[in-house]
Amino acid sequence: MLELEHGFRVVDVHLELEPDETKRRRAISDPEQVERELHQAGIVRALVFPGEREGSYVKANNAVARESVGRPFVALARINGARDPGESLSSRLRNVTASRGEDHTTPEDIEQYAYDDRFAGFKLHPTVDGLPDEEVLAELETRGLPVLTYGGHGFPPSAIADTLLSYDFPLVVSHFGGQPLDETMMHETIDLLDSADECYLDTSFVRKRDPLERAVMEHPDRVLFGSGAPAAHPNVAIMEILTLDVPEDAMRKVFSKNAARVVEELAP
Repeated sequence: MLELEHGFRVVDVHLELEPDETKRRRAISDPEQVERELHQAGIVRALVFPGEREGSYVKANNAVARESVGRPFVALARINGARDPGESLSSRLRNVTASRGEDHTTPEDIEQYAYDDRFAGFKLHPTVDGLPDEEVLAELETRGLPVLTYGGHGFPPSAIADTLLSYDFPLVVSHFGGQPLDETMMHETIDLLDSADECYLDTSFVRKRDPLERAVMEHPDRVLFGSGAPAAHPNVAIMEILTLDVPEDAMRKVFSKNAARVVEELAP
């Protein structure tokens, strides 16, 4: 594909990277190929994290950090937990007896990742990996590094507000909290920005123009560009922002300025 020319400095806060030793089939999977795709799209820096797998993420996190050396990648440590993120009665009952297992992230893991300059923050997918317990979340608050999380049907905006947003660390909600393409849920997540100063949204897989334009116009300092690569092509993700009816200054904030405030490693 021809290189996309747009004149903006672009950083990407949502890119899944497959380490060589755990590589699975993807449209783009090899780190070198990912780097080429980013260059063609005009993306100068990207937050990367490992994909879903069973058990501990320690090995995968370290592999992603190694793959980031010498490339325009900034690694996030993926974490997990024993708690069910759901809001049903059965979920609450399960959480009463839920306890951290050997493969779950501990407060000590958070402390170690935070002191390791290879990692700029954390990645959490509660519906896949479970929700960390209160001790782990408290350690995340102590360290104050940004956390990228998924929302969606298994972890709706109300659950995000009741759990993660009750702690004081920058929280970036992927897909506007509406995966898969639930526009009502996206708007509910945008509503969270009115009262949660440390909440941000990333644009990955937000294919609906209305929530994108609403979020950028109402909260221009709280929207961060995310491509969703390799599942989505970076060029496509950028074009979705370029075609919005929003001011150019707002686009510059979405493409890089906002992310640079949340993750200092993404600054020029």
